[in-house]
Amino acid sequence: MNIYVGNLSYSTTDDSLRALFEQHGEVSSAKVIENRETGRSRGFGFVEMPNDEEARAAIEAVNDTEFEGRTLKVNEARPRTERA
Repeated sequence: MNIYVGNLSYSTTDDSLRALFEQHGEVSSAKVIENRETGRSRGFGFVEMPNDEEARAAIEAVNDTEFEGRTLKVNEARPRTERA
């Protein structure tokens, strides 16, 4: 399952995001999305978890909790839509 993680601190790294979700199960990837020009975090990221049960448990456990000073918004990622 692909999980959207919003309201991340600008200091959050791929590794710290992965570590947060690994407490709840296997993580196949964790990526903080960065601004192409500045390289600075855009304040959100995605975590991929192969086990849907673990992923749902992680969403429940992490959503609306504080991480690195910010209250996270976590849910199942919606498929990307094409931009016009």
